[in-house]
Amino acid sequence: STTVTRVDRLAKQVALSDGSMLTYETLAFATGATPRRLPAAVGGDLAGVFVVRDFRDADRLAEEMQPGRRVLVVGGGYIGLEAAAVARTSGLEVTVIEMAVRILQRVASAATSAIVREIHRSHGVDIRERTGLHRLIGDNGRVTAAELSDGSVIPVDIVIVGIGVAANDALAHEAGIETANGIVVDSHGRTSDPTIFAMGDCAVLPWEGMRIRLESVQNAVDQAEAVAAVLAGSTDPYDPKPWFWSDQYDVKLQIAGFGLGHDETLVRQGQRQGSVSVWYFRQGKLIAVDAINDAKAYVTGKKLLEAGATPDRLLLADPQVDLKALLV
Repeated sequence: STTVTRVDRLAKQVALSDGSMLTYETLAFATGATPRRLPAAVGGDLAGVFVVRDFRDADRLAEEMQPGRRVLVVGGGYIGLEAAAVARTSGLEVTVIEMAVRILQRVASAATSAIVREIHRSHGVDIRERTGLHRLIGDNGRVTAAELSDGSVIPVDIVIVGIGVAANDALAHEAGIETANGIVVDSHGRTSDPTIFAMGDCAVLPWEGMRIRLESVQNAVDQAEAVAAVLAGSTDPYDPKPWFWSDQYDVKLQIAGFGLGHDETLVRQGQRQGSVSVWYFRQGKLIAVDAINDAKAYVTGKKLLEAGATPDRLLLADPQVDLKALLV
């Protein structure tokens, strides 16, 4: 219950909320990110409106998950869709709205979006793309309805907001450290101040000529370990090998690599019913794989990416070809 209120880089001290000061030789930011909330002007302060970031959010939401209730999910990313799956499985009526052209637009290909969309619709979720939230309507301080950007008004009992997170970089910014939607670091986790490091969701790191934030458990753990090694004397740079996952209904989506900037995808049907994978390429090079109920595709794709290898397209496209043949 003690927060840092200020970083004094000249004195190499941090001021704490209890009035005390701590002196440092090396400082590390692992401040994470904060979920974006709906503004009060559109009803974001009404009871029944939730974000999902930590176990306390999940516990509060679980108390509301009663069969027959009507849920509006604002945002068609992974958080929103996972929440929609839990709500629908729990017997609630679910509507998902997404302002973009399609769900998962920021993080996945059109092919993966289409597969996931059909999964949710087959479970009875009402997905409305190109649709935003105009305002929430309340009664006695509790949300009762939502007016959407298309002019329609739908009754709701619960609203789950999944519109992304903002990096907790304010302290670093106020201290004069370079920030850009996160704390900018080099390949060793160093900020613009060589005695200060950052890692995890709050950090903007270099990756294949780009600056990115990797919002994942994998990166939070691996980058922290890499920074710790540097603090202990290592000179090895952090070379992330991203992987992610998402569980929705009985569907397991496993992602190897990072599809940012892809210019081509290839869809491969798996050997089991309902298994499929989407392979991403940029300028002819394999950069990511989305495996839907297809662990073999995920493992193969991950090994290829770690080796920097790109499979033969004709072999990859043929579902009769064993994926092991791609690793030769």
